[in-house]
Amino acid sequence: MLSRLSISNYALIGSLDITFPDGLVIITGETGAGKSILLGAISLLLGKRADTSVFSDSTRNCVVEAEFSSGNGQEEYILRRVITPAGRSRSFLNDEPVSLAELTAISNRIIDIHEQHQHLLLTDPEFRLSVIDHFAGTGELLGQYKKAYSEYAEIESAIVSLGKSVAEAERDAGYREFQLSRLQEARLVSGEMEDLEQEQKALAHAEEIRGGLESAWQSLNMEEMSVARQLKDAAARLSRYSSFDSRLQPLADRLESCKIEVSDIEREIEEISSGITVSPERLQAVEERMSLIYSLQRKYDCPDVDALIALRDSLAETEAGTEQMQQRLEVLRKELEDAGRKRSELAARLSEARQAASASLSGELQEAIRSLEMPHAVFMAAVSPKENLTATGGDSLDFLFSANGSSSLRDISKVASGGELSRVMLALKGLLARYTSLPTMIFDEIDTGVSGRTADKMGDMIGRMGERMQIFAISHLPQIASKRGAHYLVYKEFGPDGKASTGIRRLEGEERVMEVARMLSGSELTPAAVENARELLAKAGNH
Repeated sequence: MLSRLSISNYALIGSLDITFPDGLVIITGETGAGKSILLGAISLLLGKRADTSVFSDSTRNCVVEAEFSSGNGQEEYILRRVITPAGRSRSFLNDEPVSLAELTAISNRIIDIHEQHQHLLLTDPEFRLSVIDHFAGTGELLGQYKKAYSEYAEIESAIVSLGKSVAEAERDAGYREFQLSRLQEARLVSGEMEDLEQEQKALAHAEEIRGGLESAWQSLNMEEMSVARQLKDAAARLSRYSSFDSRLQPLADRLESCKIEVSDIEREIEEISSGITVSPERLQAVEERMSLIYSLQRKYDCPDVDALIALRDSLAETEAGTEQMQQRLEVLRKELEDAGRKRSELAARLSEARQAASASLSGELQEAIRSLEMPHAVFMAAVSPKENLTATGGDSLDFLFSANGSSSLRDISKVASGGELSRVMLALKGLLARYTSLPTMIFDEIDTGVSGRTADKMGDMIGRMGERMQIFAISHLPQIASKRGAHYLVYKEFGPDGKASTGIRRLEGEERVMEVARMLSGSELTPAAVENARELLAKAGNH
C-alpha cells in the first residue's frame, strides 16, 4: 500500500508530504484544484517522461518520493525520482540508485493507475489476453511459453544469419576450389624461389663456369712448376738464410701460409668443377618451375611464394569453415524443429487453459457488469486461434458485449458507450484485483459518463475492492465520495504574492459532510444538500 507521498517542486505543488491509510481512499476537489497534478507526480514513479516546463521553480530539482508497505509490514519500498532543471533524471530504491527501467518495473508491481480513457485498453489484444491469463492463473505456463518462443526465435535468427553466410560461401565455392586446387598441385615450399633462381643461374652458365675453373686450375699448375711448389721453394730459400738475417724467417712463414692456402684453393676448384653438371633437361625443368610460380604470383597478385602459401592455407581454412557452417546449419535446423515442437505444445496447453477459463470469466464479468445498473447486459470472452504463434501464444481474445441481450452481441468497441465502457472496465479491474497481487490501485474518475444509481453501484464495487487492497478513487460524484473510507480534499490556495499552490488534506466529520454537499449542489450549499450528504455518508457506514 502507498503509505506516504512526498512531492517537491512539481507544477502547483511547492512542497507536500502526506500519509495514507489502507483500504479505500477517496480524493475529491473542485475542477482545476490539482487532482491531475497529484496523479501526474505519482506517474513519474511509474516511468513517465518528465516535463521540466511544469516545475514551479525552474532553478530547483523536482523530487517525488513514495513509501510503500505490505499489510503485514514485512516488505517496505521507498521509491524516489529526482529530476533536475536540465531534465536529467535519477531514480532510487530504498536510497540506492537504480535505473529508470528498474524503478518502473518495481512500481508497476505495486501500483496500478487507471486513468481516464483507459477503457480503450478493452480494444488492446495484449491487454485482453493478460486478463484471461490472470484469471486462468497461467502465469507460470505463459512464462514457459515465452521462453520457448524466445528460444525458437533466437535459433531461427541464427539459421537465417548462418544461411546467408553459407550461401555467400557456396556462391564463390567453384572459383575458390579451382584456386585451391592449383595452389595445392603446385606443392609450394617457403624460400623455394631463391633456390631455383640460384640453380638456374648455375645451370645456364655451367659450361662457362667449368671452363673458367679449368683455366684457373691450370694457371696454378703450370707444366714447369706449380704455384704451390714455387711458393714452397721460395720459403725454403728464405728459411735457409734466416739464421743470418732474422727478418727472413717471418717472410718464409708467410710464404708457407700462402702455399697452404693455394693448395686448398686448388682442391676446391677441382671439387666444384667435378660437381658441375651441364644439363639442358634440368635447366628446362627449373625454368618451367620458376615460370609456374611467377604465373601464380601474377594471377593471384602475390609478391612471393610465402604469400601464395598464405593464400592457399586461407582458402583451405575457408573450405573447412564452409563445411563446418553447413554442419552447424543442419544442427540448428534440428534444434529449430525441437524448439518448434516444444513451443507448439506449450501454446496448445496455454490455449486449453484459456478456453477452459473463458466461460467462467464471461460469467463473472457479466454478473459484475449487471450489478452496475445494466441488468440485461451480456458479456462474452471468446478465445479463438491466431493464424501464427506470437509472443503471447496462439490465441486472440475478443470481448463481445451487448447492453440489451445476446441477440445484438458484438465487439465491445463497436457497441458500448463511454459510460458502459467505464462500467465494464471497473468490473474488470475489480475482478483482476482478486487475481493479482497488486497492493494499490488508483482510479482516476472512472465514473466519467455515469451518475445516479449507476454511480452508487460503482461506488459499492470500489468499496468492496477496498476491503481487499488499497484503492484510491479520484472522483467528482458524491455517490462515490460518500462511500466508507478515508476522504482527502485537493485544494488550491493563493499566497500573499497571488501565486497559486495545490495542497491536500484529510477531511473528517463536518468538513467531509460539507464537501459531499458541495458535490451535490455546487458552490452554493443548501440545507437540503447538507442533509442529503449526511444521509449518504451514514448509509455508507461513515460515522
